[in-house]
Amino acid sequence: MKRIGFLSFGHWQAAPWSRTRTAAEAHQQTIELAEATEALGFDGAFVRVHHFARQLASPFPLLAAIGARTQRIEIGTAVIDMRYENPLYMAEDAAAADLIAGGRLQLGISRGSPEPALNGAHAFGYVPAEDSSDADLARQKTGLFRAAIAGAGVVEADPAMTGSDGLLAIQPHSPGLDKRIWWGSGNRESARWTGEQGMNLMSSTLLLEDTGVPFDELQAEQIAIFREAWAAAGWSREPRVSVSRSVIPIISDEDRAYFGGRGGEDRDQLGYLDGAFARFGRSYTGEPDVIAEEIARDAAVQAADTLLLTVPNQLGVEYNARMLETIAREIAPAIGWHPATERIGA
Repeated sequence: MKRIGFLSFGHWQAAPWSRTRTAAEAHQQTIELAEATEALGFDGAFVRVHHFARQLASPFPLLAAIGARTQRIEIGTAVIDMRYENPLYMAEDAAAADLIAGGRLQLGISRGSPEPALNGAHAFGYVPAEDSSDADLARQKTGLFRAAIAGAGVVEADPAMTGSDGLLAIQPHSPGLDKRIWWGSGNRESARWTGEQGMNLMSSTLLLEDTGVPFDELQAEQIAIFREAWAAAGWSREPRVSVSRSVIPIISDEDRAYFGGRGGEDRDQLGYLDGAFARFGRSYTGEPDVIAEEIARDAAVQAADTLLLTVPNQLGVEYNARMLETIAREIAPAIGWHPATERIGA
């Protein structure tokens, strides 16, 4: 059964055309869009985390607020840059937000991506050892974070205070959260590592490698490698996989004004990013029936169990809710999705 959620980068900008002009509006509108998304029968509300930019940067207060205002949908990140995180403080925040949401958090994390700041994580006080990289540090922090949310002891107790020796775990603890951690993977090798580690896989509209095949086929290969590694590692539970796509149905003059001139975005793009050749996946923009046929042929969308739809959040809640309603009615059934309201009690 396919799941579909939205993914917001939470931009705000004081431009005449923007309906999200302040940080307060970006946060409040994300909550409101999550409520609208749940009412439409979608399955999830996810946010991207960026630092030193006019975008969402501190996810846990926002996730807790969404959790308090919704009842059913999954709530998550895609993704949190672990280079910036204190893993134990993050474990406390994540557990608290998950408890408020009733166990609905799905946390995507990663080693980070190119950003506007030069060594931004270093400014937060996190500098890798001389013989290691930022990526190494992110993975080390991930290991400690996962142990902490699983309930492992992470610090020696003070017998003068506790009356006993041993290790103390962070509190609160939210059972099952450790099974709902996803790694944002940008290539096939990191997908293999993700499967070995027992984390779910998140893959976006960008891969930091290129083999000459279309993006969706390369991403489908990445997913297959992940699942093979998961099985070889002997994990007993079923792994989950999400991919993200930009899907913009054009059904009105307003849609055409914003997106009608996007020539060239209906095919993959190649570039150079983060020190490597990269392949950027196409956008799906146009008439809903055409998009439905095209996305049904997307190999990676078919291989994944979850599809995250990136939304143009600066166009406001009403515009994005209307766009998502069109997707739900005219496009999503082509990939085997049905509104959650139809599935409840089935």
